[in-house]
Amino acid sequence: MGPIRMARASGWGEGLLRPMPVAGGAILVVVVLAVAAFLPAYQTELVTQMLIYAIFAMSLDLLVGYTGLPSLGHSAYFGLAAYATALLALKLALPFWLAAALGLACAVIGAFLFNLLALRTARAYYLMITLALSQVLWSLAVSWTDVTGGDNGLPGIARPVLGIRLDGAGVWLVFVALVFAVSTLVMWTLVRSPFGYALRGIRENEERMKALGYDVWRYKLLVSMVAAFFAGVAGILFLSLNSFVGPQALSIALSAQVLLMVLVGAAGTLFGSIFGAVAFVLLQNVVSSWTERWLFVVGAVYVLFALFAPAGALVWVRERLRSSRGRSR
Repeated sequence: MGPIRMARASGWGEGLLRPMPVAGGAILVVVVLAVAAFLPAYQTELVTQMLIYAIFAMSLDLLVGYTGLPSLGHSAYFGLAAYATALLALKLALPFWLAAALGLACAVIGAFLFNLLALRTARAYYLMITLALSQVLWSLAVSWTDVTGGDNGLPGIARPVLGIRLDGAGVWLVFVALVFAVSTLVMWTLVRSPFGYALRGIRENEERMKALGYDVWRYKLLVSMVAAFFAGVAGILFLSLNSFVGPQALSIALSAQVLLMVLVGAAGTLFGSIFGAVAFVLLQNVVSSWTERWLFVVGAVYVLFALFAPAGALVWVRERLRSSRGRSR
């Protein structure tokens, strides 16, 4: 069985929950409208954060789960798009939508230039090089105070106008939900396409794919640029949510957090990344309201996942469903 056929056979994540994009998107919009109408502002903001982090986690999953490229520097594209958008809007007074488009272009171009060389290394070295990239950008954001504001960041970015003002928490949640639905649909279509199955083939057996005539390096470069684009989308949404961007958006801590979201949910399944993002935001905000030692609790939860569900929550659910069906038979 060739790598592409192997990848098709192993794509159980989408098989477990077969998405229906049009119906699912319509249901999502209805649910979000109901949430926006009845939830207080704080809970509405939590749901908004979940959707933004879900886009960010799915973008990393394209690299880690579907292509087998470990990355500890994905926050570089998240923060690069946010900083570029903020600088263009504040320093050059560009309209938000133009600044956001140029910010996304910066993230994609940055991924292209970086991966021209980084992808020629082995996977373990790629992990370290991506870490170094985010650290370089983080140190630049901290030290170049005249431009980036240093530790104080860049505050005062107004939310965009789309026919109506998007200032209200409920209105902004609806907008983010629409962006989330479109982003999920695009990434789901990508991973279900021949290009996506080629990525899984590269993950399963890179040398075999080369022998079959696939330009593995080019596939990796393209998916890195796509992942950077959607990470940039999440970064710009997060910038608008907080009306602020600081060095934390480029930090290794953020890269580690989003990697944990992917691994806890189940790498190689977009739904798993969504689950991981929701779980992380809930743990971070709910547990921190109970105790100041919330980092210890969150760390303990992740350790439990690593011990009892090392392949991710979605794999664990799948195995439980299979065992329950076996016992019923």
